Amino acid sequence: MSENNIGAKRLVVGAHYGLMEWLLQRITAVIMVIFTVVLLVVYLLFGNATYEGWASLFANQLMKILTFLTLLSLFYHAWVGIRDIWMDYVASAGLRLALQTFTVLWLVGCAGYTAQILWRV
Repeated sequence: MSENNIGAKRLVVGAHYGLMEWLLQRITAVIMVIFTVVLLVVYLLFGNATYEGWASLFANQLMKILTFLTLLSLFYHAWVGIRDIWMDYVASAGLRLALQTFTVLWLVGCAGYTAQILWRV
C-alpha cells in the first residue's frame, strides 16, 4: 500500500498559527476602526481642533488608555503583516531573523514612546 498524503488522512505540518494570527489581525483592525469612529464623533460633537482642544481631550485618563490600547493594536497588526512579509520574501534565515528582531525592537520602542507621549500631556 502506498503512502497517500492527499485528503483527510494527509499529514499536516507547520507552525499552526495562521488562523489565530488572521483572526487577531481582524480584531485589531476592528479596534482601530472603532477608535477612529469615536474620535470622529468627538470631533463632530465638540469641533475644537486647536491644540487646547486636543490636549483637553487627551487629559482624560480613559481617553489615554483607549488611545494606548488602540496603538498597541496597531503595533501588533503591523507586526503580523511585516512578519509575514519577512517570512514570505526573505529566503536567508539569518537575514530574516535579523529583520524580525529589528521589527520587534522598533515596535516595542514605538509602544514605549507612545506611552511617554500620552502620559506627558
